[in-house]
Amino acid sequence: MNGNRTFTMIKPTSFKNGDGGNIIARIIGAGFKIIALKMVKLTPEKAAQFYTEHDGKPFYKSLCSFMSSGPVVCMVLEKEDAVEAYRKFIGATNPDEAAEGTIRKLYGTDLQQNAVHGADSDESANREASFFFSELEIINY
Repeated sequence: MNGNRTFTMIKPTSFKNGDGGNIIARIIGAGFKIIALKMVKLTPEKAAQFYTEHDGKPFYKSLCSFMSSGPVVCMVLEKEDAVEAYRKFIGATNPDEAAEGTIRKLYGTDLQQNAVHGADSDESANREASFFFSELEIINY
């Protein structure tokens, strides 16, 4: 998956606020191809497993609680230099610091409820995509 694929998740607040469709439309409009998509409701245990790299950090428990508070929409996206392109597209983690027009600026409410998750490296994208999708669920065009 290196280089041209990344993983993202629309977070519970965005889904609850009805912003999921707008976010997906913006992703497509920015030239990303959705090659896998599903909606799931994480259990607290699955959220903890997904975010295990943050275990021990002050925000870990609240992050896991938030991410299991409602449905999330998981996607694998394809585009040249996908991880870097997507990180730029969604903006800074803190919506207050995100550039105008980015997903987090438009739809994020705070540091944790920042609209979407985005993989931060090719390695993370691979790990995160395989957490939610089997090879049969990722479409190769």
